Amino acid sequence: MVFEVMKVPTTPFDGQKPGTSGLRKKVKVFVQPHYLQNFVQATFNALTPEKVKGATLVVSGDGRYFSKDAVQIIIKMSAANGVRRVWVGQNGLLSTPAVSALIRERVGADGSKATGAFILTASHNPGGPNEDFGIKYNMENGGPAPEALTDKIFENTKTIKEYLIADELQEVDISTIGVTNFLGPDGPFDVEVFNSASDYVKLMKSIFDFELIRKLLLSPKFTFCYDALHGVAGAYANRIFVEELGAQQSSLLNCTPKEDFGGGHPDPNLTYAKELVERMGLGKSNSGVEPPEFGAAADGDADRNMILGKRFFVTPSDSVAIIAANAVGAIPYFSSGLKGVARSMPTSAALDVVAKSLNLKFFEVPTGWKFFGNLMDAGQCSICGEESFGTGSDHIREKDGIWAVLAWLSILAYKNKDNLNGDKLVTVEDIVRQHWATYGRHYYTRYDYENVDAGGAKDLMANMVKRMSSLDEVNTIVKGARSDVSKVVNADEFEYKDPVDGSVSKHQGIRFLFEDGSRLVFRLSGTGSEGATIRLYIEQYEKDPSKIGRDSQEALAPLVEVALKLSKMQEFTGRSAPTVIT
Repeated sequence: MVFEVMKVPTTPFDGQKPGTSGLRKKVKVFVQPHYLQNFVQATFNALTPEKVKGATLVVSGDGRYFSKDAVQIIIKMSAANGVRRVWVGQNGLLSTPAVSALIRERVGADGSKATGAFILTASHNPGGPNEDFGIKYNMENGGPAPEALTDKIFENTKTIKEYLIADELQEVDISTIGVTNFLGPDGPFDVEVFNSASDYVKLMKSIFDFELIRKLLLSPKFTFCYDALHGVAGAYANRIFVEELGAQQSSLLNCTPKEDFGGGHPDPNLTYAKELVERMGLGKSNSGVEPPEFGAAADGDADRNMILGKRFFVTPSDSVAIIAANAVGAIPYFSSGLKGVARSMPTSAALDVVAKSLNLKFFEVPTGWKFFGNLMDAGQCSICGEESFGTGSDHIREKDGIWAVLAWLSILAYKNKDNLNGDKLVTVEDIVRQHWATYGRHYYTRYDYENVDAGGAKDLMANMVKRMSSLDEVNTIVKGARSDVSKVVNADEFEYKDPVDGSVSKHQGIRFLFEDGSRLVFRLSGTGSEGATIRLYIEQYEKDPSKIGRDSQEALAPLVEVALKLSKMQEFTGRSAPTVIT
């Protein structure tokens, strides 16, 4: 099949700079004439020639609305720009962590390796004709494009005049596994459609002891539940949890990927994963049915996770700390030790305490997985995490939701390996409470104010920067709000100098640090498709074993009151309550 290359005249688009999370907009924006094409061409133009001409690219995503159309457009543009071959997951489905793994691990029949990927996802944002779509480019290490490249893409979008496309190229049947061959001006061009799960499952089996986990899942005392929220994790769940590990089919919830995520919000938290939360005994209703011992959820592109025990929620900050504390014994991949650990700045300091106790290298980085990737590429970090339900390791260069679930199952299996026939299994709650008893507890919560007026959000942050200049004034406000709260001893805007490449990241969030180790952090998030999201993080450390069993919201109530007064949240945003509390 022969194709020709067309040069299509176009004009610059709205010029939004893509970040680590890529470009996210409403579907109605992406379906405008030339919009997606402009971004794809701007990306090709920003890459070095060897990353395009004769290269192998991965093109897939979480299957949200407009994905199948986008896959065909990118295939045609790849052909026109001289790409040699494109790899597509069956039905255009690949999780973000699976794409990272494919770039790093997969070798084609002809010895080819991928040099990058276009990932079609808006992560945890809703999908459907009136909801969100997104696209991002990942590099040859499997990680998100660095800022130097996204800056080039951004500049290109402001000046682009034409894009290349093989518009007459027949559409590839991405529902059928196989290779389709074409011939163009630069020679052969192939599109290979392959099973979405096989390569990823092979990688997971090289990391974890599947036989040990299988024994746990087959124990009559252990019950399990996994909710894919109708995202791409459903393409992996049956293969891994049922076929490989022996879980019951009834253990899987919402594991059929849907373009609109079943009308739900594919964000694995206590607010949006309603069905799982109810099943795990954490909802408002009481069905009288005994909850499973372990539950977990994924977001739309399966890079985020939520871990639950029976009537028990594990904060993401505690989760990464507990995985790090138990990894060497419970997970074969880490049997020779950890190189180091890292967390994002807003994440609680639970991991810091583990690192100090185990004498591990420790890094506090800005929000964004590329910072972890730099440390991993330099051999300095094995396990890392973000409070926004992202956990991962150096097996890839993205956070990995299914990996996190398997890590927890490994810890549970390890703790119970000699007890599967005993009276009572060691539970998720047992593991967390033992961790608190050993390392202390970081009471922690996050308040999200989603889709607030962007101007009001910027004004709030600017006002907080002004507040930092006078700690006396800050402490007057603090004591006026709650006399039982410790005083603020330092306030700053977090800034990070990357120890690997020397780059400096400024304005990464405003921190108020209290004398007793408590923290308030304010940050604008860039993961939404419109408006602004203000995230408020509240943390208090408690070492006294007699005080680690309190309800988190109750323990943090005084600090929450201080935060809202200090920030004038309602005055600047008009919101009397957050959209989501986690």
